[in-house]
Amino acid sequence: MAEWFLFLPQLRLPIADIADRARHAEASGFDGIAFIDHLEAPGLPGESIWEAMTVATWVAAATERLRIGHLVLCDAFRHPAVLAKQAVTLSAASNGRFELGLGSGSWPAEFARFDVGQQDPVARVEQLGRHLELITQYWGRGEDPDRSQQPRPEYPIPLVLGGTGRRTMKLVRQYADWWNVPANHIDRLPQLAPDASPARISVQQMVGFVRQGADPAAVRDVSTRRFGYLGSGLICGDAGELVGHFTGLTALGVERFYVWFADFAAPESLHEFGESVIRGF
Repeated sequence: MAEWFLFLPQLRLPIADIADRARHAEASGFDGIAFIDHLEAPGLPGESIWEAMTVATWVAAATERLRIGHLVLCDAFRHPAVLAKQAVTLSAASNGRFELGLGSGSWPAEFARFDVGQQDPVARVEQLGRHLELITQYWGRGEDPDRSQQPRPEYPIPLVLGGTGRRTMKLVRQYADWWNVPANHIDRLPQLAPDASPARISVQQMVGFVRQGADPAAVRDVSTRRFGYLGSGLICGDAGELVGHFTGLTALGVERFYVWFADFAAPESLHEFGESVIRGF
């Protein structure tokens, strides 16, 4: 059975509204929620954006069932010993609902602006590999007991790795419980899916959801204007069309969908999507 996560970038919204949308998602049948991790809003350096782990903690406290994660935390922003400790703490506080999503970073402009991380993408992926090894050791999975932090994880903490590069895919095979395909790389899914095993596959999908009574042409126009740059990562349609689309992705091995709404996850969209798409899937 497919899993459904709301993908909700934490920008342009007050924190109270983010928590409110999370509660609506929970009530609508979503299994989880995921945020982004940036020091500035990509392409919008003047826009407000909230810190990723703090938002995840706040939403975990405001919900009861949703799993909480990110697509994905930037490895360069946190020392692996600190991140490992944060993950264990949030997992315990949420009764095992936290998943650690991690990647090498996708917005080099913020590295330069805030003097953090490395500009060389190869070096960033190599560092991610070193840090993944350390994090698993800090959680007590390694052979060196001196590396283990206390307390050890009380619950399993799934590792979600995002990206499609050759070096990243090697890390996916070695460490990931889940491999996530970014929306703008969905067209590469058939080619890359065999390389992800044994990780399970998820996709980030932008949706222009045509609700009952809405004008399909207007929804497609607004969605394309906002997110057409995603190419095949944007799908527009009513409930029946979306069920057909997601069914096609499951045939390619996808087991989880991170749904990113072109209307910024209006509560009405969440509830109708849950009733007509998630329950109708």
